[in-house]
This record gives sequence, C-alpha cells and structure tokens, in this order.
Amino acid sequence: MNNKMKVLISGGAGFIGSHLCDYFISQDADVVCVDSFITGHERNIKHLFNNHHFQLIKTDVSEPFEYNEKIDAVLHFASPASPKDFYRVPLQILKSGSYGTHRLLDLAYKNSAKFLLASTSEVYGDPLIHPQVEEYWGNVNPIGPRAVYDESKRFSEALTMTYHRYLKLDVKIARIFNTYGPRMRANDGRIVPNLICQALRNEPLTIYGNGQQTRSFCYITDMINGLIKLLDSSETGPINIGNPDEFNMLEFADLVIEFTKAHVSIKYEPLPVDDPKRRKPDINLARTKLNWQPEVKLRDGLTPTVEWFRTII
Repeated sequence: MNNKMKVLISGGAGFIGSHLCDYFISQDADVVCVDSFITGHERNIKHLFNNHHFQLIKTDVSEPFEYNEKIDAVLHFASPASPKDFYRVPLQILKSGSYGTHRLLDLAYKNSAKFLLASTSEVYGDPLIHPQVEEYWGNVNPIGPRAVYDESKRFSEALTMTYHRYLKLDVKIARIFNTYGPRMRANDGRIVPNLICQALRNEPLTIYGNGQQTRSFCYITDMINGLIKLLDSSETGPINIGNPDEFNMLEFADLVIEFTKAHVSIKYEPLPVDDPKRRKPDINLARTKLNWQPEVKLRDGLTPTVEWFRTII
C-alpha cells in the first residue's frame, strides 16, 4: 500500500477498525471510514478528523449507500461482535453479515479492488478439535443465541468466496481470534473488558462456569500486522490470525488482579449457552504463508490495556 491508495474501512470507528485507520494514515494512504456508530465510538477516530487523508461517512453498510470515487481496497469490519450485542442488536448483526457484506463486495467488484473480510474464530463454534485449523468446518448451533454472529460470519465467508470463484474478485478472509488492547469498549461483555473494568471498580470478578474454559489473546498491534500481511499477500484464506498462547479464565483473572492491584473476590455464574469451552488458533498457515506470528506476550499487552480502561470508566 502506498500514498496513491484509497482504502475503505467499514466499522472504522470500532476497536480493530480504528487501528486500521491509523495504520493506513501512517502510510499516507487515503482512508474512507464508514461506521454506523452502533458500537463504534467517535473517540477512537477523533484524532483523525483534521487529517486531509481521512474521510468519515456515517452510515450503516447494510443499507444502500453510494461511494463514487475510486477505491483500491475494501476492508469489511462492520459488525457488533460481543456477547451482549447478540441479544441487544441481533438483527443488525445479521444484516451486517449479509446485506452489508453483499454491498461492500459489490463496491469492491465495481472498483476491481481487493476485499478483506473480518471473519472470526466463532465460525468454529464450540469446537470439537483443538487447536482450531482452517480446514475444520466447526460445531455451530445455527439456532442458538450466538447464531446471529456465528452464522452471519459463515454466510459472509460463503458470499466472499462466491465472488472470488465466479467473479474473480481478489479476496482475503481473516478468521480473527480474541483480540485486546486500547479502544475496546468498557461494556463489551467479553472477558477482557469485563474483568478489567470490574477490578478497576473494586467489584467481584465474574467467572462463568468453572473458569477452566480457555481463550487465546492477541494484542492489537500483532493483529494489525497480521491483517496487513494478509491484505498484501497473494493468499485468499481463510487464515487464522490470533495468538496461540492459551489461558483459562481463572489464570486470566489472576493476571487482571495482579495488573490492576485490585483486592477483589471472584463470583461464579452459569456458563452462557453455546459458549466455547476451548479456543486456540492453529497459526501454521499464517506462519508459512504470511511470515507472521504474534510477538506481544499477554503480560506486556495488559499494561496499556489496563491504562486504557482507566481513562474510560
């Protein structure tokens, strides 16, 4: 990517999307940020408002919209993605993964542009194999409460691959695993903001189930590097982008207590329906095809993450 490029990023005011905006601006590319602000926030991109390389379009990509200037790459990151969102805005999630993906694929096709889809580890559901490899088709409940997100991303992948196979569109599919860092939402509902914000408020830390379920946490700078390497590659994917270092929830709670210096207890709640028991990416494809692997250890990424939450709660 260079200063002659124009990139459209849907969900550009969100957590990962706003960091992508920063990256492309740092490369002197022109950035068109499209966001409905259902979950995105102005504070994530406010520092870019006076930059002549940056343009903000406030709209929902699942609704008709026009952009008539030449675009070189379309990055689709627009979708509410947290467990609370599955219950709060389920129809918006489904529309973003269907109508939104369709409209943005059409825009990329019209411009002969690259298209990068932000898919998710959620396509693997509550996995029966571990770690999760890209060849695994998943164990998803298509009618459960998580289905609005799981199935919207699975449909997005199918639609993206159809544009690639039949219309020869240059597409990339990233299956993103748990990502953390500055600009996450305090009310996100996922384990990182949940526990950090509870600790900073001196509230008991909520652990679901017995706390032995696992996640693998990728710091935001590593995620951005992986996404850019995928975008600049000749690979189509899907390719897992995530950190294979695996932690159970009680281990993570101990780290949160250590880094926040909180004196709090732990309370246990029932495990949510269809919540994955284990989540760890196999990143062999990313290593071999993209020459990428994460570099930031969880202990190193937690300090700036905790400081971020101190500023917003």
